[in-house]
Amino acid sequence: MLYWLYEHMSAAGHVPLLNLLKYLTFRTGMALFTAQIVVMAMGSRFIRWMQAKQGKGQPIRKEGIERHIIEKAGTPTMGGVMILAGLTVGTLLWANLSNVYVWAVLLVTASYGLLGFLDDYSKVTKQTTAGISGRVRLLLEGLIAMAAVTLIIVYGGRAPEAPHLSTSIALPLFKQIVVDLGWFYLGFGAFVIVGAANAVNFTDGLDGLAIVPAMIAAAAFGLIAYLVGNYVFARYLQLHFVPGVGEVAVFCGALIGSGLGFLWYNAPPARIFMGDTGSLALGGALGAVAVATKHEIVLGIIGGLFVLETLSVIIQVMYFKMTGKRVFLMAPIHHHFEKLGWSESTVVIRFWIVAVMLAIVGLATLKLR
Repeated sequence: MLYWLYEHMSAAGHVPLLNLLKYLTFRTGMALFTAQIVVMAMGSRFIRWMQAKQGKGQPIRKEGIERHIIEKAGTPTMGGVMILAGLTVGTLLWANLSNVYVWAVLLVTASYGLLGFLDDYSKVTKQTTAGISGRVRLLLEGLIAMAAVTLIIVYGGRAPEAPHLSTSIALPLFKQIVVDLGWFYLGFGAFVIVGAANAVNFTDGLDGLAIVPAMIAAAAFGLIAYLVGNYVFARYLQLHFVPGVGEVAVFCGALIGSGLGFLWYNAPPARIFMGDTGSLALGGALGAVAVATKHEIVLGIIGGLFVLETLSVIIQVMYFKMTGKRVFLMAPIHHHFEKLGWSESTVVIRFWIVAVMLAIVGLATLKLR
């Protein structure tokens, strides 16, 4: 919105101070700051309102960790509404709203947030951990993801040296190798977005566990978006140049800011949970950013913690069906470590450390080409 103001006012020769708005780094920083302020301003009032409306709060799994039933009972959920509010305001205020990538990523984030909200609402009102049918939710997630990927393919920028880049997979560690999938890329891109959304959803099980790795991944992809959207930097690093995608860095900045604001209230002991409203939205956002920047595979590295959490669930379910036994004491894997006697704060902080290490490894692939 403010970028539009800059374009029109600068064209008329007014207000030189608005020239700051042409700098992507300035607008990214301001999006971060704005989003954090919005979330923190909502904070206490929103939490009190949700407590009054929800009563018993988010249902806690009876088969889960025993102490959670006592310690976390009555904590309200749907805190993802706070994250979405800050993220949306920060992005709309500071991003170039004529950029198709911004709208594609916002489409996924807002739609997944709405889907998660309906899931949380069902759980709270019925006081059950079931929520919306898994098949229905996956179907809706897939349709939303395909709509966003179609938008990116049809209207997204195309690099001059790789005209089919919007339907191709770029491989890390290789300079010019891309695999053009044609319209089959639609299914691949949707798989990345849906997979990322559910991976973050699996990770959201302890206070602060999901939000910090999500912010770390957003920071990494904000840098990636800035680099691949800048022809000079992309050429120097031998990355595939994606015209216009640098604007996604503003979105990533807003995601970090809203995450910081939410962490103020979600830090142990959490006053509110993000719920599926937040986890689905954040995961979908990261997946959409990875698709837009053509770094889908790198997302599997930077978001390796989310991948690990998902794999632990898949392995547990498959192994139990085949043998009747369990690989982990409890899945997702963060609960396995709790069962081993690790305190919640120990699990959370060590997982944060792993997330930082994986983000560094993922960013290293930008130069190792």
